[in-house]
Amino acid sequence: MNRQAVFGGLLTLSLAAMPGVSEGRQEPPATSSTSRPPTEIPLARLKPDAVLALPFEPGAAASGDAVWVPSPSGGAIIRLDSKSNTMGAPIAVGAEPCASLAVAFESVWVPLCGDRAIARVDMKEPTVKATAKLAVSSGEGRIATAAGSLWAVTDRKGVLTRIDPETGGAVAEVFVAAGAMSVEATKDALWVTSQDAGRLTRINPYNTEVEDSVAVGQRPGRVAIGEGGVWVLNGDGTVARVDPKTNKVVNTITIGGDTAGGDIAAGSGSVWVSLRGAPVVRIDPRSNRAVQRFTGEGGGAILVAHGSLWVAAGPRVTWRLDPRLVETVRP
Repeated sequence: MNRQAVFGGLLTLSLAAMPGVSEGRQEPPATSSTSRPPTEIPLARLKPDAVLALPFEPGAAASGDAVWVPSPSGGAIIRLDSKSNTMGAPIAVGAEPCASLAVAFESVWVPLCGDRAIARVDMKEPTVKATAKLAVSSGEGRIATAAGSLWAVTDRKGVLTRIDPETGGAVAEVFVAAGAMSVEATKDALWVTSQDAGRLTRINPYNTEVEDSVAVGQRPGRVAIGEGGVWVLNGDGTVARVDPKTNKVVNTITIGGDTAGGDIAAGSGSVWVSLRGAPVVRIDPRSNRAVQRFTGEGGGAILVAHGSLWVAAGPRVTWRLDPRLVETVRP
């Protein structure tokens, strides 16, 4: 099958065309709410497996043997070897790496807010092999890969763009609710948050059809997939849990604090949130409760990869933690 048959040219779909879905409608989600954040625990109670003199930025991504971290001030990305915990030399990519990195097609994809482009870095070289002249709409969002393509929100008015990884060109556009910010992917779905509308939109990545739109809370931002749910970090100090089988919010969990600029990840039996001043907040997906909240310097970036929790533990410090040991710490 040729590429033209797969993509069928530049395609646009509108959320407003879906029966019963309106961009302006913001009905509250039908959900139970787990209130009261957990007792605070000093971050110093945790004992890292490794301490790296590197700012851990939101949007870090993992490959088979490494963690890749953007360095916005240096115009570079940095490879952390997952076996030796050593840092490679900075790889120059362009002006202001932002949003999130994505690892796919033997490459690391790096949105560049300064250059209004997306750089493709060859993991074997490693050097920039190509640059797609497409800009992400928000430096705090995420990009994703699914169905042989790269996906990025390119207009906050509500445009998700499908990008051909070979040519770097746009091959499809999907219209979602206003304030579109971040996209995450599961095997059979793309999930896009829209801050203005307080919604999470589900899209089929194979035919680019909008399948559903869910009211999740105020100013939804980043999304995490795993541990039995789609987890949305809201701007009102909550996390919404969406059941991917029903596309409904089944719980809204209060974590407290300022979630603006926060990060969220899922894995190793828990859902993890990182906020400024609270670098690690752990949600138990079995009880749908925030059960631990570690406070201290840093925060705002977190990743589950290679059996570890990677977190910003200070302005220029990255910690690698054993998530099983984190669970054992009590107030």
